Amino acid sequence: MPFCGPIACSATWGRARTKTNREYFGLSDAPRKRARRDLSGWLVFNKPYDMSSTEAVGKLRWLFGAKKAGHAGTLDPLATGVLPIAFGEATKTVPAVQDGTKVYHFDIVWGAATATDDTEGEVIATSDIRPDHAAIAAVLPRFRGVITQIPPAFSAIRIGGERAYDLARAGEKLDMPPRQVEIDALEIVTHTEARTRLSATCSKGTYVRALARDIAEALGTRGHVGALHRARVGGFTDADAISLDAVEAVEGPARDALLLPVAAGLAELPEIVIDARQAVTLRLGNPVLLTGRDAPVQLDAAWASLKGEAVALGMVENGQFKPRRVILPSG
Repeated sequence: MPFCGPIACSATWGRARTKTNREYFGLSDAPRKRARRDLSGWLVFNKPYDMSSTEAVGKLRWLFGAKKAGHAGTLDPLATGVLPIAFGEATKTVPAVQDGTKVYHFDIVWGAATATDDTEGEVIATSDIRPDHAAIAAVLPRFRGVITQIPPAFSAIRIGGERAYDLARAGEKLDMPPRQVEIDALEIVTHTEARTRLSATCSKGTYVRALARDIAEALGTRGHVGALHRARVGGFTDADAISLDAVEAVEGPARDALLLPVAAGLAELPEIVIDARQAVTLRLGNPVLLTGRDAPVQLDAAWASLKGEAVALGMVENGQFKPRRVILPSG
């Protein structure tokens, strides 16, 4: 019979198996889930090609061990560039960032239209016409200001409760509802006979693939997006963007130091500076009266700050700041 000392064992005649200490105390040897922590701030992620926005959030949430994370504005897997990732209290400010100005750099490949209006889809129409620089420059003013777009069928818009891209992949013919968007700027960056790179400054909801398709059709040809890069979302730009390699290269406090404060996402909104007493009132969900010669009387959207730290998102009505979302203090 085998000897059963400090480490317990089980035995049968002629055969023994020693139990591990974890088994003895009833503990599982299965890998334990990584502990999640309260972490707040923004990571301006430089999303690589062929990674979805959802995959990016999942990867970075795991790397930072954050309890809560989200992104401010979906970027197609085939697009690169600025994808703001919000952690913790910063997720409350995501709508403010999503509503901010967007800047895209994109290539129009001339001579072929595709089912998806980018390189993923099959070619559905072709043209031998290759517009020159002058022709393109002449047509661009038609696409500045408030314009009407018909979004691509392969998009995340919901039709009867279903995602349009799911219906399109199932072979359904879709009647996509038109929408109005605003293009603040649209300029040629580079041009060759085969493709042209443009830069667009636009509002939330603009489909660059639809813009490329419509520009090509206005020039009497066909075209699709051959490359797409987002250079700005709200106050975040390429200059702030950090690659996945840079995040993985550091750990602990050095990794946390890559995060920007919650307030960094609110750069495009009016800031209302408050005192400590008012901060307590706002964090209880109550309005505060704004005093002083320059105090605003009416604002549709603003944020309140205490020593540069975000306290609340809200509006100013009749001289009172009224909180809509309260931001808990860091630490």
